[in-house]
Order: sequence, then C-alpha cells, then structure tokens
Amino acid sequence: MKRFLQELATQRWDDHRYYHHSRINQALHLVSAISFVLAYAWLLIDPVVSALIAWLVSMTTRQAGHFFFEPKGYDEINQATHEHKEAIKVGYNLQRKVVLMGLWAFIPLMLAVSPGAFGLIEPHADFHGYARQVGTAWLLLGVGGLVFRVLQLWYLKDLQTGLVWATKIITDPFHDIKLYHRAPLQLLRGEWLEPGHGRLR
Repeated sequence: MKRFLQELATQRWDDHRYYHHSRINQALHLVSAISFVLAYAWLLIDPVVSALIAWLVSMTTRQAGHFFFEPKGYDEINQATHEHKEAIKVGYNLQRKVVLMGLWAFIPLMLAVSPGAFGLIEPHADFHGYARQVGTAWLLLGVGGLVFRVLQLWYLKDLQTGLVWATKIITDPFHDIKLYHRAPLQLLRGEWLEPGHGRLR
C-alpha cells in the first residue's frame, strides 16, 4: 500500500508540474472538478444525466484548458520539451486525447444521423430519447476509456501503474479543488502562469 500511495503522489506531482502551468487551465480545472463532483453525486440518482454533466461540462472545460491555454514550448521550470512530456505521460497525452474527444464528438453526430445506431439499439423518438442515448453512449465511452488505458498500462508497464493511474483519475476532482481553488483569484491579480511549482502536500 505504501508503494501504491507513493506512486500515486508521483503521478499527481508529474501531472501538475508538467501540464498545469497556466492559471486559466488551473481555473478551468477547478470548474471541471466541481462539476465532476456533482456528476459523481448524480451517478447515484441517474447515471445517464451524470455522464451528460461529466462530458458536457467537466471534460470540455478540462480539455479546453489543456489544448488552448497550456504552454507547449520548452518548459524552463522542469527543463523538458513538450515532446518529452508527451512521450512520458502516463495517462492520456494530447494525441490520445484527440482520439478520445473525437469519439466523444462522433457519438451525438452518429446518433443524429442514425437514431438506431445502424440497427444496434432502438431508435429514439424525441430529443429526450436522443439525449439519453447520447448520455448512455458517453457513459460507456468514459468507463471504456478508463478500463482500456488501465489494460494498456498493464501491458506496457505493470498492473499497479494502471491501477494507480485509474485511482488518480477518479480522485482528481477532489484533489484539483484542493490544488486550484485559488486560481481564479490569481487570474484576477493578473498572474497568467504559475511562477514555479511547490511540492504537493
């Protein structure tokens, strides 16, 4: 268990220091984290609505921060190129995220063009049915994406790396609230980039 927690702390630290320099990205992660916590709560009430919250609010704000606001040049603080960081990324790097978000965007388009998903499911009759079908498919995509990367990391490295990463992903919303709750105020003060990285507590 001690080794597991140490690896979890390392993955969290690497994720923060390599991929969260921008205060805008940090603020968007705060919005994402709060909405993910809401989605977790809604999971007990209606998993389909939970998936809609998670993908429409949580994931879009989170990934927008990474794609549009995070610096991609040479990282002077960590003495690392963007290419190096992408190569050693444990979870979904930007290239893998493009594939994941491509699938996310494809699902509602596919269900709009083919309400029965080419005969695989019962066609929706109205917008409510369409939204629930999209939410169900996004829920499966989220779970599938998590399980797929765990299995991939198990094959490439070891099972513990995959399980640690899955634990990190599931608990990230709570950790991000703790880590980035000051980001909006720091942005209002005109601080666009974090000047340095203190060790995570």
